[in-house]
Amino acid sequence: METLASPASPVRQGGLPGLYNRLADHAGRWIGHDLIALAARLGIAGTFWLSGRTKVDGLLGVSENAIALFEDEYRLPLLPPDIAAHLATYAEHLFPILLLLGLATRLSALSLLGMTAVIQLLVYPSAWPTHLTWAAALLYLAARGPGRLSLDALLRLR
Repeated sequence: METLASPASPVRQGGLPGLYNRLADHAGRWIGHDLIALAARLGIAGTFWLSGRTKVDGLLGVSENAIALFEDEYRLPLLPPDIAAHLATYAEHLFPILLLLGLATRLSALSLLGMTAVIQLLVYPSAWPTHLTWAAALLYLAARGPGRLSLDALLRLR
């Protein structure tokens, strides 16, 4: 009678499949959650931070250009352009800082995921490959957390 191997009891294979499986096992041990979470936090924080910096004059003043973008190009329903510009600008500064620190990571990731959904659905629907990449990193952080290299871990926050 033939039985299927479970992940807990791997079957030793030879040849290329065996080599591939051994490499995959090593990669799984070398590239753990902490490294993936750190890379996701840094990458997505950088993306949103740089976007936020294009919307300001000085340290925190929302630029007239940013407000004009929300009036002419973004045109979000339900929110006046000046309010939307301020909310987006502040969110694109606050949540990336929190992600860099690994503080309130799940909240920050979910907030930026909401922004990504709005951008995808209402502003740039044809940019779905980029937005899906952002969403994957944000979903990972929301589900798995920031890893041990974070203030959340230091403060024992989930």
